[in-house]
Amino acid sequence: MNPRPPATPELAPSHPGGARIEPAAGDWTALDFDAPRRERDTPGARAALRLWLARHWPRIALGLAAAGVVAALAVWRQPLSEWVWPETRLQRLREQAGQALSEGRLSSPDGRGARELYEAALALDPDRSDARAGLARTGEVALQQARQAIDGSHFEFARQRIDLARDLAVPRARVEPLAQLLRQREAVHAGLDRMIVAAAAAREQGRLDGAPDAALPLYLRVLELQPQRNDALEGRDDTLADLLQQARQALERGELVRGAQGIARVQEADPGHADLPDSLTLLESRLERRRGEAAQALRRNKPEAALAAYRDLLAVRPDDGGAREGLAAVAGVHAERSERLAADFRFADAEQELALAREIAPTASAVTLARQHLDRARESRKRFDQETPLRRRQSLQRLLTEAAAAEQRGDLLTPPGDSAYDKLRAAQAIAPADPAVRAAAARLLPAAKRCFERELGGNRLSRAGECLDARRALEGGGGAVREASARLAQRWIGVGSERLGAGELHAARAALQAARSLDGNAPGLTELAARVQAAGAASN
Repeated sequence: MNPRPPATPELAPSHPGGARIEPAAGDWTALDFDAPRRERDTPGARAALRLWLARHWPRIALGLAAAGVVAALAVWRQPLSEWVWPETRLQRLREQAGQALSEGRLSSPDGRGARELYEAALALDPDRSDARAGLARTGEVALQQARQAIDGSHFEFARQRIDLARDLAVPRARVEPLAQLLRQREAVHAGLDRMIVAAAAAREQGRLDGAPDAALPLYLRVLELQPQRNDALEGRDDTLADLLQQARQALERGELVRGAQGIARVQEADPGHADLPDSLTLLESRLERRRGEAAQALRRNKPEAALAAYRDLLAVRPDDGGAREGLAAVAGVHAERSERLAADFRFADAEQELALAREIAPTASAVTLARQHLDRARESRKRFDQETPLRRRQSLQRLLTEAAAAEQRGDLLTPPGDSAYDKLRAAQAIAPADPAVRAAAARLLPAAKRCFERELGGNRLSRAGECLDARRALEGGGGAVREASARLAQRWIGVGSERLGAGELHAARAALQAARSLDGNAPGLTELAARVQAAGAASN
């Protein structure tokens, strides 16, 4: 067993021979944790501390120095790396400058604009061409922004960008025209404001167009100088909407030309106006209606109404071939009247009708034929005046014979001058009270009725229409004629529906016009017109 250690922490006696003796821990049983705390700050303790610091100070100083170096590296890592490796800073400047340029930040007082960043890169390495190219691109973008600012009336910003372009050595030939444009726009800016006020006042007064100081011309003038000016764009659009409303109202009243002119004006000013498609659709429907009215007036032997309708159509569509054919047909009606009047030896009236025909269509073949017929009638009158009573009786008999022959051929009204009706009229001019003449007139009307029924039954509708015209000329426009017109209109509606189902749009339109000219209120007419219009829109 080990001997009990000494009661005090003194060193145990050395073994003989000088061997190292470990210090003993002392008597642990003598420890008293509840004893009062003794004063440690004694001269011996301070001496021990100084001794410890003297022994360990080099280590402490070295540790503090190492900690300071680490802290300094943490703070100055980026500047030191840029000083040691300058290429890293150049790359970062170029990237930041490119980003600023793409975002439109060309120059900034805080140095974060494209110009300042490229200049900083150039200062680090004056031989770098990419920094110079970046400055050149910055100048180009400055010109672009200046142009956009001028269009938007942001004149101060435009001036700043022009100055920047000059500073970046953009060629003078490119900068000065833009600077001149800026000065011009600034000069007229105050005047444009007055024009906007005047245009708004004109619109409030209802003066939309037709004079230099009207609303639309003023707005258009402002937009010529400043295409992106919002108040001018809004004012123009509102004015065009007002014009379209007036045009639609005119079309509803039947004022085709006025309505079409208003729509054409809007289409010229702004082809993409939102209200334009509906207005154009309405115009097309009114043109179709007017075309039907013209054809109906022509069939009812009302050339004056037909002439007005066809002229309206040509005023809206000068290249309308159907309307030109309609004018020629109207001229033919007057030429036919001239021939019949000439056959009655009413030469003054015949000349008047021929003059009307010549005014409408001077080159029409019907006009030439009517002129020739009038000349022949004058010669016949001269010969008739020189004839004896026997010769007159022979002439009367010849006319009645020719009328009967024309009746047998079915030429009741046509061709002009040689029809049964014209021959009968000539005979009536010679001897209106002659029993043979009266008998021929009484016989001709039933023949016209039989002609109509025969041609209608054979589905020869155009020929039936001619027979109906003969009935109307001989009988007038009574109830029987109106009933026959309604029957023929129904047949044309059936033909139109059949042709439309077969995809023959042109034939369907012709049938629709024929039906409308005979009876504008015929059952099924509205439905056929809607189908024809829808098919026409689909084909376009």
